[in-house]
Amino acid sequence: MITIERLSKRFGEFTALDRVDFVVNSGDLFFLLGPSGCGKTTLLRHIAGFYLPDQGRILFDAKDVTQVPPHLRNAAMVFQNYALWPHLTVGKNVAFGLEERRVAKAEIDRRVTEALEAVRLDGFAKRKVHEISGGQQQRVALARALVVRPACLLLDEPLSNLDARLRLEMRAEIRRICREFKLTAVYVTHDQQEALSIADQIAILNAGRLLQVGTPTEVYRRPRNRFVAEFVGEGNFMTGRVVERSDLMEVDLGDRHLFAQAPAGDRPGVGSSVTLCLRPEIFRISDSQPSGQAWPATLLETAYLGQIAQHVFRSGDDLLKVTEFNPRPARFRPGTKYFLGVDPDDIIFLVEP
Repeated sequence: MITIERLSKRFGEFTALDRVDFVVNSGDLFFLLGPSGCGKTTLLRHIAGFYLPDQGRILFDAKDVTQVPPHLRNAAMVFQNYALWPHLTVGKNVAFGLEERRVAKAEIDRRVTEALEAVRLDGFAKRKVHEISGGQQQRVALARALVVRPACLLLDEPLSNLDARLRLEMRAEIRRICREFKLTAVYVTHDQQEALSIADQIAILNAGRLLQVGTPTEVYRRPRNRFVAEFVGEGNFMTGRVVERSDLMEVDLGDRHLFAQAPAGDRPGVGSSVTLCLRPEIFRISDSQPSGQAWPATLLETAYLGQIAQHVFRSGDDLLKVTEFNPRPARFRPGTKYFLGVDPDDIIFLVEP
């Protein structure tokens, strides 16, 4: 288990981390997600021991390792550029950490073979690094991290140099390896889909501050603020005031009223300013007025993407992004008026500060 307590770091006048607190449970695949420059890699390098914080503590299984040097933390890191030795074979790259630890040669050979088998590179030990593909190089970097049998695995945007197909393949491989070896892993990325698809927990950072920690479902369906809602997925945002406070909150948006499921915890009072987030996929498109909550809107344009179609509707002054799954050709025609229906449970409440 990794515990981060009030961790702060400044570089001159720049605050890279601002009193960050969270816990990574043992065996979890924990993602640090946020825009470039938000502090993700800085935080990861603190966990690895490459940086010392200005204040705060880092604990591994309740043991304070804040001042412990990297080579004594039993953490292995996989870098964005793989950091492989180009003049060494695949096997020698994987063996490097064990050789530095002066492990016996027979033991090195056995563990290198096991590590390459774990990443499905059996028989690649004698190949040169420049002779293998980018995806295979990524697997070599993973094998080199696994061979030292770390307590935790740290990954710094490890898939950013791969094409879309390989990224999908390696996501599944990383998930499988972490489960198989029962590793606690901390994974830095700015890719929302990467995080949502394989994470146990996600931490959202911005400008050095931790904004939210939760499961992928919690972060996507119940973001704590507008930044999180906008960063993790798309949304249509509407601002209004609460006019009725009960299990269903009624919000006056000016040209219409919407009913939304009351948020957990403190509910905004009548008259409070709130922002509603409506994800593009929550809408139902109908030719005629359906039962339930719906309003008229005119289709402006459609982008057909195969498995989905992305529509843009105008409703009053609002332009609404709407996603249709398994779209049928020419089912909806630009310039035509339709009705957009939403369920109160699917509307996200964002209370204005």
